Amino acid sequence: MSVYGQNHFTWNGTLRDLHGSYTGFCTEANVCSAVSKGYISGLLWLYEDWHSKDTQDVAIAIRHALLCCLLKATDSTAGRQAFLSQGGIRLLYQTAQTCLLSKNLECLVEPSVQLMRKCLPRIPLPVTSDQSAYSFLLPGTPAFPDVSETPDESSDESDAEAEDNHEANNRDYDDDLETDLNKLRLPPDPDRPKELLTQYSCFCPELSHDFQELDLSSETGDSSTASSSDDDEVVLLDKDRAKTTAGRDSSTSSDGSYSEMEISRRDMPAAAHLEACDFHNHSSILGTSPGFRTMVRGAMGEASPCQREDEQDNEGDGTEEFYHHTIIDRLLERHGAGIPHHDPKLYCALASKTKSIPEFSILAFPDFWGHLPPPGHQPMAPRKPNIQRQKVFEDIQRFLKTDDIINHVVFDLEDSNLQFQSDSLRFFSKFESGNLRKAVQVRRYEYDLILNPDVNSSQHTQWFYFEVSNMTADVPYRFNVINCEKSNSQFNYGMQPVLYSVKEALEGRPHWIRTGTEICYFRNNFCPAQGRRRTTFYTLTFTITFKHSEDVCYLAYHYPYTYSVLMAHLKILQKSVDPAKVFFKQQTLCSTLAGNSCPIVTITACPVSRRWKDLHQLRNRPYIVLTSRVHPGESNASWVMKGTLEFLCSNDLLAQSLREAFVFKVIPMLNPDGVINGTNRCDLNSKDLNRQWSKPDPLLSPTIYHTKGFLYYLNIIGRTPVVFCDYHGHSRKKNVFLYGCSIKETLWQSGSAVDTVGLKEDPGYRTIPKTLDRIAPTFSFNSCNFLVEKSRSATARVVVWREMGVLRSYTMENTYNGCNQGIYKGLQTGTQEHQEMGLKFCHSLLSVTKDTRILYSRKLINHIDLDHNMLDHKSHNCFEDDEPPCAEEIEYSGGCPTLKGSDLDSDIDSSMARVDDDDEDDKEHSAQKHQQDSISQSQQSSIKNQLFPPQTWQPSVDTPSERRDLRNGLSIAK
Repeated sequence: MSVYGQNHFTWNGTLRDLHGSYTGFCTEANVCSAVSKGYISGLLWLYEDWHSKDTQDVAIAIRHALLCCLLKATDSTAGRQAFLSQGGIRLLYQTAQTCLLSKNLECLVEPSVQLMRKCLPRIPLPVTSDQSAYSFLLPGTPAFPDVSETPDESSDESDAEAEDNHEANNRDYDDDLETDLNKLRLPPDPDRPKELLTQYSCFCPELSHDFQELDLSSETGDSSTASSSDDDEVVLLDKDRAKTTAGRDSSTSSDGSYSEMEISRRDMPAAAHLEACDFHNHSSILGTSPGFRTMVRGAMGEASPCQREDEQDNEGDGTEEFYHHTIIDRLLERHGAGIPHHDPKLYCALASKTKSIPEFSILAFPDFWGHLPPPGHQPMAPRKPNIQRQKVFEDIQRFLKTDDIINHVVFDLEDSNLQFQSDSLRFFSKFESGNLRKAVQVRRYEYDLILNPDVNSSQHTQWFYFEVSNMTADVPYRFNVINCEKSNSQFNYGMQPVLYSVKEALEGRPHWIRTGTEICYFRNNFCPAQGRRRTTFYTLTFTITFKHSEDVCYLAYHYPYTYSVLMAHLKILQKSVDPAKVFFKQQTLCSTLAGNSCPIVTITACPVSRRWKDLHQLRNRPYIVLTSRVHPGESNASWVMKGTLEFLCSNDLLAQSLREAFVFKVIPMLNPDGVINGTNRCDLNSKDLNRQWSKPDPLLSPTIYHTKGFLYYLNIIGRTPVVFCDYHGHSRKKNVFLYGCSIKETLWQSGSAVDTVGLKEDPGYRTIPKTLDRIAPTFSFNSCNFLVEKSRSATARVVVWREMGVLRSYTMENTYNGCNQGIYKGLQTGTQEHQEMGLKFCHSLLSVTKDTRILYSRKLINHIDLDHNMLDHKSHNCFEDDEPPCAEEIEYSGGCPTLKGSDLDSDIDSSMARVDDDDEDDKEHSAQKHQQDSISQSQQSSIKNQLFPPQTWQPSVDTPSERRDLRNGLSIAK
């Protein structure tokens, strides 16, 4: 290959040589040979030579061809190491900065960035182990398992049932569809003897309750219908664990006092003037352990040693509790927001009962204080052009220029002895549902954040929830979550994390709000600390400018909803209903591995009287079973469930009709331990509970085992649910949608040879989604799917459909981001929209009632618009994202596409012919015309020829993706 020269014949020869080199780099052996002969160094030298001497930018094609050869040569480890050792990153960084000054050179910037990202040295995560900081001894195991050596098969599974990892996107989706007609039609044998199912009869109290309170109006307030006990009945298999639980809880009085709740005592005048800074993790008034008070005062230095000694002497005289209550009462009296269905004192009492692995002793302020939806809607965040490139350049500077790099650990979940730095942010995550393992100050206003994997695991990092304080107002802080695992995220399409400000809450604005600018999500160069897994990590980066100095703020992936908040909410709902009209019964389905109770709630209408006819109508109502939060990180599912529960307990006319038509069985949190300990996908057994439904282990997956057992029981007593729905969240799609099950659609989609003409199937599984498509603003029927996949055979949706025969068995997917349709188009969803979806789902249930007098009564007909033409939509590939390609390359592993020699020769000849035509022109005019012609030709040439790049353009995020119609031509016979 030749150095830079003005002769176009030199260019012609150089291009042909580059084509030969590019083709030669197609095999690893050739690359290794080229590296050993110093070709990488030669290519870098040539690129620098052509870049520095091509001042008129007339040899862009050659410079781009050199980059393509380097991209191909660095596909191997040897090539990357040679590129790094020869100073390739520094060279390309410098040349790329020059190219950014000219639009004509834009086509050289992207391959330069890709090369630098690709060849940056792999950096182990700065943690002591890939394993979670939390471990839990499982029943029957002598020691903690080393799961880092055996990654979970579903580790790369995406949200709920719908998502897929990067590799699976390239496989044939139809191969995963179930084509065995016997498996589709015939239920397997039950996984347990029928004799064991009778224990679940206690969870149908409506079938045996005598409703004597209907005849004793004076005793209505003490009715057992609205009993406050949630520990009445526990499944027999969990009695031992329940006894342990009861023993731990005995220190909390039945009236909800705070015998375990320690609130730091200050002098009384100070208590009336609390500031936001009083709530950060080392001086918070919110604690749950008896030793918390001493820690607070030691950090604050407010009390003298003599005072602290006197206070310790008086610890048991009841004075402390009085002061604690006084501070809480004054705080709530002065600043209380009066949030509906939320009681901070009740929350504190129940939080003291919650059992966590690290034994949390501090409460997060947002969970204690509560949340109100902010006024108005928040639009999706616009993506700044080339923002990812900007962030990548900043990251590359870390490698090239270390003068301003601090690299100081400011928070470590595993090291409580870290010294606080006055000039850095303070972080904290040791509270319920919190997740932040480590924070490293990289630069003055930039922090790397490392998330904690799921308990007993080294995987599943996505959910985060942490406290940050000691900030300065109006200063942009950059946060980088550096160990994300999914290959794409809605953060690339307008989604923002959420923030809660204590100062704002105390001023009457207790809102979780979407926040953050310069947001992008891309692959980074970090690797596991121990190198045992071939894992690709991704960075979520965002910038936040805090409104107040010395505030205490909380940041989260999505709106948090904790287990203790749920338990408090259920008690409040229980007290809110009229026991003469609403039968509300909360019980404990079972105890979890950590000893927390898994609640099951029964909601239906009380009979009008105790006459046989009214009791008979009650005991023959069809059942609807609703579950949620099997994946702990999907907090949006809990907000939707909150909307469902509040509507079912309301005085709304439709709610009353639903209670009269159905018996609702609700299990609002299938994975309490995961939610409590801040995991993203798994339970304490490091398993995805939504992959355990086929044969759940009674010891390791008790909530799934007993939920399935209860469904079996309903089945054998002839009360098979008419609807089953499992609420989930989805991080890769917009809108809300359902997944169901259909034999015919699955067989048609898979191209099965099975004759489906004589195969009868009730199309009623489409009734609810079609109804929701009409009445729910966030719902999209076009995103719904009714195919049965082999890889989803052990999920709740498929098992309940196949084994219990529930026609309408669904997974509900709720977006974390927002909507691209309807009245909420372009807006991010908030808690209000989530709760509205829960309400609308209840409305849709009227479409399946058999009591047409209820459905079509004059009072109700104007409340809901139902359409019975349910068969005009098609199923789509549920693995397929509904987004166009990201505006910037998330990955960096790929090189230039394979080029055909004939295509290259044709382009070279045409390019050289244009140079001949301009040979006798003025040099400056020749250079300009060559540049214009080259650009014009490249726009017309095939996109696959990357040696002659087209004029750079950035696809809009709103460009509709080109998707294969997987259901083309499908029509279902009525």
